[in-house]
Amino acid sequence: MPDIDFIRTEIERRRAQVGRQRREILALQKAGVSTSSAEALLERMLDRIDELCAERDRLKAATPIRPSQEKPLGGRP
Repeated sequence: MPDIDFIRTEIERRRAQVGRQRREILALQKAGVSTSSAEALLERMLDRIDELCAERDRLKAATPIRPSQEKPLGGRP
């Protein structure tokens, strides 16, 4: 089972891929080429990012809070 840091890194990597895919779609549209398959791929990529975000949130909720995280800036209660 992947840890939360791996999931966060994977989300960042996939968001960069989405940006590249969007730029590619714009270039195809400017060239007058059909973008239906590229847009379908983009939707699958976005769905996968949503799944990873849900997994990250689930792992984050399951992680116990350390005592240093209970106080703002580690100061007064």
